[in-house]
Amino acid sequence: MTTLVFGHKAPDTDSTGSPLIWAWYLQQRGEQAEARLLGQPNTEALFVAERWGFELPQVIEDVDAGQKVVIVDTNNPAELPASINGADILAIIDHHKLFGGLETKGPIDITIKPVACTATIMHELMGHVATEMPEGIKGLMLSCILSDTLEFRSPTTTPADKALAERLAADLGLNLSDYAAEMFAAKSDVSAFSEAELLRMDSKETTVDGKKLRVSVLETTSPEQVLSRKAALLEAMPKVAAEDGADEVLLFVVDILREEATMLIPNDTVKGIAEKSFDATVSGDQVVLPGVMSRKKQIIPVLKV
Repeated sequence: MTTLVFGHKAPDTDSTGSPLIWAWYLQQRGEQAEARLLGQPNTEALFVAERWGFELPQVIEDVDAGQKVVIVDTNNPAELPASINGADILAIIDHHKLFGGLETKGPIDITIKPVACTATIMHELMGHVATEMPEGIKGLMLSCILSDTLEFRSPTTTPADKALAERLAADLGLNLSDYAAEMFAAKSDVSAFSEAELLRMDSKETTVDGKKLRVSVLETTSPEQVLSRKAALLEAMPKVAAEDGADEVLLFVVDILREEATMLIPNDTVKGIAEKSFDATVSGDQVVLPGVMSRKKQIIPVLKV
């Protein structure tokens, strides 16, 4: 049986590239493996796949009972297919906190490390096989790291992430900053997406004090492109929350260059969350949070309702 490798719903660059990378690695070991996606990737991930010559993996909504799978870039059941516990989970490779709730058929390989990017962990796990990576796989790996670290600006960045990215860029003959700028420009072009699509594009579900929150992040070098649509986004946030069964949608527009986030405030509940969580004073329909770049490290862990 072919092993399916996939990451989380609302796939970003890491959750698009890492399945392709790990499927390649398993194939090098003589195993049948294919990458899959759990949704349409964002514009940066689309750019990266095309730049390095990959067709996007097939999008699936669920998995069959007994299907062999490897889960990457998440271990949160809320971000995985509804029937995931009926699949035969072989391994988990991740860099997020341990959520719990997954069930396996037997003992499995689990690697969760405090680095910025799943691809960084994969490189270590590959051992000598990493020296055999073709240009396209190296390009995916570099892209994943630059995306997840925001070109090393994110506080999640570790020396391991940066050293590997620099080595891969040298191997590929790329200028890191120039290539990162291309990636971020692709990520910043959100003109083709509706407000609801933007709110779901890069989002994760979490529960805080019994409240189900959809935490959405838009990382961009052109925040004005998003904030020019603020009125429509504010109107869409409660609608998306209701449609998705969440109590609230929280939206953070991360300015990569200024290294700050603008949080939109659609109602008094979200205003309270912002003030309690970030020690902020909110007087309008948005609040700027200096230095906030990482949902994983600086947003979700501090949320208070």
